Amino acid sequence: MIECENLNQEDIIKELCLCNGLSYEMIGQEGSDTSKLEMFFSGYPRIVGLSLFPNLTSLTIVAQDIKEISGLETCLRLKELWIAECCIEGLQTLKNLSDLNLAGNLISSIGRCLDPNEQLERLNLSGNQICSFKDLTNLTRLRRLKDLCLNDPQYKTNPVCLLCNYSTHVLYHLPCLQRLDTFDVSAKQIKELADTTAMKKIMYYNMRIKTVQRHLNEDLEKLNDRKCKLQKLPEERIKLFSFLKKNLERELTELRGSGKGHNDRSSNNKVTELEKSKNCETVTEEPSLQQKIVTKLNALNERVTFWNKKLDEIEGIYRIEVKQKKKSHSLLIPFLLIELETVGNIHFEEGTRSDDWFNSCYELILSRFCTWDFRTYGIKGVKVKRVIKVNNRILRLKFEEKFQKFLDNEDMHDSESCRQMLECLFYVFDPEVTVKKKHLLQILEKGFKDSETSKLPLRKEAVILANSLSICECPRIEFLQQKYKDEKKNSLEHELFRHGILLITKVFLGQSVQARDQDSISQANYPMINSVFIPRKYLLNSIMGQRSCDCSIRQYKWFVFDHDLVLPEYIVEFEYITVVKAHSLFSAFNNIILEESKKNSEGSVLSQDLKFDDEVIKMDPRIKPRPKLISLDDKTILSLAKTSIYSHIVSLNLHGNSLSKLRDLSKLTGLRKLHISFNEFTCLDDVYHLYNLEYLDASHNHVITLEGFRGLMKLKHLDLSWNQLKKSGDEINMLCKHTTSLLTLDIRHNPWQKPATLRLSVIGRLKTLTQLDGVLISEEEATAAMKFISGTKITQLSLLRHSSTKEERSRILSIWPSAKILTQISKLGPHSHLSGNWYLKITALNLDGQHLFEITNLEKLENLKWASFSNNNLTKMEGLESCVNLEELTLDGNCISKIEGISKLTKLTRLSVNNNLLTGLEKHTFDNMLHLHSLSLENNKITSLSGLQKAFTLIELYIGNNYIALNQEIYNLKGLCNLVILDMYGNIIVWNQENYRLFVIFHLPELKALDGISIEPPEIECAKDLFGGRLTSDMIAERQGHSNFTQMQELNWTSSSIRTVDLIPVDQFTNVCNVNLQNNNLTSFSGLIYLPNVKVLCLNYNHIESIMPRLKPQTHLTNRQLLYQKVPSSGYGQQGTSKINRDTMSSENLPPIMHSLEVLHLGYNGICNLIQLQLNRLRNLKFLFLQGNEISQVEGLDNLEFLQELVVDHNRIRAFNDSAFAKPSSLLALHLEENRLRELSKLQPLVKLEKLFLGYNKIQDMAELEKLDGISSLRELTVYGNPICRKMLHRHVLIFRLPNLQMLDGIPVNSDDRAKAEFHFSEPQAKKNLFIPVTNSPVDGGSFGQVKAPPIKITNVIRPGGFSHYLGSDFTLTPEVEDKKDKNAGILTSNPQSIHAEIAFQQLRGINLSPSLLSHQNMASPSAEIYQSNQDEGRIPGRHFPRSNRM
Repeated sequence: MIECENLNQEDIIKELCLCNGLSYEMIGQEGSDTSKLEMFFSGYPRIVGLSLFPNLTSLTIVAQDIKEISGLETCLRLKELWIAECCIEGLQTLKNLSDLNLAGNLISSIGRCLDPNEQLERLNLSGNQICSFKDLTNLTRLRRLKDLCLNDPQYKTNPVCLLCNYSTHVLYHLPCLQRLDTFDVSAKQIKELADTTAMKKIMYYNMRIKTVQRHLNEDLEKLNDRKCKLQKLPEERIKLFSFLKKNLERELTELRGSGKGHNDRSSNNKVTELEKSKNCETVTEEPSLQQKIVTKLNALNERVTFWNKKLDEIEGIYRIEVKQKKKSHSLLIPFLLIELETVGNIHFEEGTRSDDWFNSCYELILSRFCTWDFRTYGIKGVKVKRVIKVNNRILRLKFEEKFQKFLDNEDMHDSESCRQMLECLFYVFDPEVTVKKKHLLQILEKGFKDSETSKLPLRKEAVILANSLSICECPRIEFLQQKYKDEKKNSLEHELFRHGILLITKVFLGQSVQARDQDSISQANYPMINSVFIPRKYLLNSIMGQRSCDCSIRQYKWFVFDHDLVLPEYIVEFEYITVVKAHSLFSAFNNIILEESKKNSEGSVLSQDLKFDDEVIKMDPRIKPRPKLISLDDKTILSLAKTSIYSHIVSLNLHGNSLSKLRDLSKLTGLRKLHISFNEFTCLDDVYHLYNLEYLDASHNHVITLEGFRGLMKLKHLDLSWNQLKKSGDEINMLCKHTTSLLTLDIRHNPWQKPATLRLSVIGRLKTLTQLDGVLISEEEATAAMKFISGTKITQLSLLRHSSTKEERSRILSIWPSAKILTQISKLGPHSHLSGNWYLKITALNLDGQHLFEITNLEKLENLKWASFSNNNLTKMEGLESCVNLEELTLDGNCISKIEGISKLTKLTRLSVNNNLLTGLEKHTFDNMLHLHSLSLENNKITSLSGLQKAFTLIELYIGNNYIALNQEIYNLKGLCNLVILDMYGNIIVWNQENYRLFVIFHLPELKALDGISIEPPEIECAKDLFGGRLTSDMIAERQGHSNFTQMQELNWTSSSIRTVDLIPVDQFTNVCNVNLQNNNLTSFSGLIYLPNVKVLCLNYNHIESIMPRLKPQTHLTNRQLLYQKVPSSGYGQQGTSKINRDTMSSENLPPIMHSLEVLHLGYNGICNLIQLQLNRLRNLKFLFLQGNEISQVEGLDNLEFLQELVVDHNRIRAFNDSAFAKPSSLLALHLEENRLRELSKLQPLVKLEKLFLGYNKIQDMAELEKLDGISSLRELTVYGNPICRKMLHRHVLIFRLPNLQMLDGIPVNSDDRAKAEFHFSEPQAKKNLFIPVTNSPVDGGSFGQVKAPPIKITNVIRPGGFSHYLGSDFTLTPEVEDKKDKNAGILTSNPQSIHAEIAFQQLRGINLSPSLLSHQNMASPSAEIYQSNQDEGRIPGRHFPRSNRM
């Protein structure tokens, strides 16, 4: 054999020499000179003879039969190695290797094989079997790697390259790569894209993991609530019996004290030592009474013991339930971490009833459950709790590839039968492996091949499966029962196996046969066979008695040899329905919930015990209740002690009163015993300087702190049970300082913050203690406590043990804190070689769960970047001031109540303070943290977010399960424009704020996820619809910076797309008198109607349809009406007056509103009907502006008795109907310019009218102007722009017929004008003037006439004297275009000096404008200005004329 091997080796070396042109004979000499060797297509099985070439730098081996790399130990200078088409072992010695080509081999795993080759720059692993992303992360240790090839086009693809996000994963983990798979990836943008994608994934999974943790906490909270409800009855009974017990003890002490010879005994001995008192002789009546008291005390003690046992029982069940809940959730977080690590190529999906596959799984399990098989274990059914679908892309590709190969090998007609060989089977777990979580995760991630860690050799041969629940589960149940029988734990037996996990797999059975008895199951014994099965009847322990069903005939156990043909598909969590004894009340949570409403059923279950309690309470002696003391004074103390000298008082019993203070107790210098149980004390600061006090019972009070409890150096026995003490660290410190002689201490039934470590903490700190909580302290316990206390300080040893010196955060797709990751990868360790400045090298520190009470000794860790102190007993954030380079800080699960001491940590990027006692965030805490990206403050007691206003860099904020209640708190986050993930679940605001989710989405538009759920585009649209355009108190408070609205007088909110006004509470806005909401989207007055003192309301440029919001929108509209809605100028679809009158006639009877409103601006609202507006309800209105609408009739204003000015310019009014001004009106000014008026009838009731503006209408007939004769009070009138103005005498006619007129068309009427008018209307002159041509019309007809004719140039006009100075030497009459109205509309909108805007502006500032002031101030000057401009330009600006005169 040896010779043969030598011969082979010699042949290989000869072949090697031949291929490379070397002489075999001269190899000794030539070998040392050779630096390059090549070997192609020879089929040799191993590498040999390389020791002859010590200076080899390049070796190329292609297409050999090499199974493993060996024989390279001597090639220390090798830099380039190509072993193509030939596993990676044996490269450890090649330290200088820079180029390695292992393409076209069968390598399936990289592992740590390449770690020694630190100089590697180029690596080609194409055409292998690498299929895991996790495996690729091993390449991160090759720092110099620049060129990586896993998918070379010349070779087959590695399975890993077919996975989603393959290139992103590689580029994120290997940021130094220049080339990947022959492509150039050196561009900065490519690296940044990979980094960004990875960071988004990490953020997304961090959010999902937090959501899972939150759900778990919620479930645990519910369990705790149920436990508290269950414990309520036992606690009440214990309190009652304790109270009675202490009453009896007091009576007994007093009896003994009054008896002769009992004085010393009563003061020195413990009253609870009842055994001694049993020996008292019952000679007289008193001892017999004592005997009765003792008997009753014993009975009471028994009842207390019974109910304490019930409390312990509930606590035990609660712990089992908690354990089960945690176990149930324990898989969800690892699943999400696997998803993250594989970048979604392994995906888990939880099913619901709406998923078909969920129901299929449920039915499959029920169909394979046989009650007969489980009857011996007391199981009568199965209930599926959760089904999770497993989508493992890697394993699925392998399965499909092998399945396809099998199909290809079979004939086509058999392919259907192959598909029938696919089966759904349950994986059979090893019953002895109780902790199967790790095993299950390995199967789900890597399949069955690598994960078989069982003791059974059979499992390495085949995957064991079954088609029956009993074959899977019965061995587990039997194993657990036997285990707990051996350990004699029978208390909650049925809970042990109640919950289980099933793994449903998709299996290809292929060629299968029944197992033979004589052969063990292995591939060697069954060649050419894919699977073997054993029917249930041949399995051991299967037939137990006579069966009443034939299920066992169909039940098989399967053994599948090819692991890749078993694909894990579903994980099912289930619970057995067991036969539970009905009378056992405290047997399981699932069967009992004690609530107030169920007292009857509760009573029936515990009726015997409660009856027994009553019998004990009724036993003799029955002591009368004493009057309760509310306060304590000298007289009361002396009467209780039955003495007159303070110093003689040795024992004082104040049990069962209503005391909350103990004044002047320090006078009792001789006091040794003090009973203050069952009172109302919240602190014990009155118990001080009692130097002789030995016994203190302060149980059953409301004590929340021991602060002020001092100077009790002789105190030996202290009872603080049944109080409200929480802060273990603070209270133990107080006891350490002020009770140095304490022997027994009882601190049970307090809501301690860290109950798990409380006992060890107390024993370790209070070294004199012999008994704690009624249990003697053993030496072992004392030693363990001392060790525990010594470990609660940060020492050099603990720093070394829990730190790392890595300078860069590892590129790992994980959500865990960097400190945790780095210290797991590379710890310093206690035996590290230390240099003088070792502490400066520490970059990561993980001191989680070290029971620290404070952070100390970190002053020298100046380069610390990542630190974690979770699950300790820290109460303050102190001791980190020197760590100025800190980037990540985790302080979860402590007792911190305030964020402080981190103002210098300006480089902080992540801060986590979950599960603490924070109540608020200080105002400027985060102002200096310009790099803070992630902040997590879940499970605290925070009420406000105001401290986050300047945390502008925040991307993630987790603040769930706090006490945030008000909507305004969301406004504190509006400035955080980088915030994309927000979690506020479990805060009061979630339930208080209607449509909370949409409210947050609307106010924080940059958010991508809220409360663990991604924000979808439809939600954003809904939020805009619901909250867009709402003017709320919160918005005003945000703008003002406070929410005190009582002093606010003006509300100015223009151009903000407001649709509704919702100001709550209304009584805070009582002083608002001016409101300007111009240019919004209001359709009604909305919430403004509730503001009682508004005087001026400006709502121009809205869409007001009515004062009150419409209740029912119109549903049936004609096509014409629809057209009119879209294009109001079409003239179609206007409602007929008759219909409107029918709809809105009742508006006159509606009650009045807004009693203070005097000025209302509703210009440019598209209003077409005044009755629908319901303006009649504004009874005290004085000024109403309705310009620029679509109004055709003046109506619905009858009840406005105080209206002085009405502006309806630029509308569609043609004439007035009978109801327009039917009632006598107080109207002083009426603006009707730019309408379509042809007649002026129906204006006669306006007896007080002083100003009338009729410019730009269609009045043609002088007779219409003569109708104004009846309005004798008219002082100002405009008629320019009407056809009548072309008739030259209209001015004289009007001056002549209206004796009180002072202003006409903006020109004052003086005495000369009157004289001329009278002269013109003398009879002869009047006749003569009738024949003056039209072109000689006065100035007013100039450019305003509606004559359709080309421009006429007038060079000379002969006019009566007094008018020629108004005209220039040259002016043009330009005919008006038909759409002049629309042009004016444009001018009105764009002209900032619009008279209406000016009036609104002045009124909003509180300027009181009288009607006369409104007219004179705005009429006289503009007309003068116009005439002046005519002098300069020689042209009358017709379009601007009416604007200046409009009000």
